[in-house]
Amino acid sequence: MSLEIERKFLLPEFPSALVQEAKLKVLSEQRIEQTYLAIDENQELRVRRIVDLASGEVTYTHTFKLGNGLLREEIEYSISESIYGQVIKAFGFVPLTKNRITAEWNGRVIEIDTYDQIALSVLEVEFDSEEAANTFQAPDWFGKDISSERQYSNKKVWRELQENRVL
Repeated sequence: MSLEIERKFLLPEFPSALVQEAKLKVLSEQRIEQTYLAIDENQELRVRRIVDLASGEVTYTHTFKLGNGLLREEIEYSISESIYGQVIKAFGFVPLTKNRITAEWNGRVIEIDTYDQIALSVLEVEFDSEEAANTFQAPDWFGKDISSERQYSNKKVWRELQENRVL
């Protein structure tokens, strides 16, 4: 299992000016649909369909995560389109959909997720160590640090989608 160390921020608006000034370099943009198969307080099991918007390439993943907040253990591997389709049909859940921009800012890779079903944009930064994560000084444009606020987690947002869907 690999360790995921990341901080999340509630991005108030997309930093278009930084892109124009070449201070934020967009590396890629993906369209992501994700569905959770099982969730409890400390674990999650999900599948994703990921489309690279530049190339049109489609990949599918299955991910297990353990833990909450700054540090989580993660196992992710590729699955086939067929397996993904079977899982989605079997469960019949509404996928959480978002666009993810991966960019480079100040020598660091960041990810910006903009959700479709709710008004929410989140910026994530991954780190090599817990110390690096804790000492990182985020600029104001990142917004509020929500790393430990569960109401912004993907699994919480996805669960609310399931509860609010019309049957």
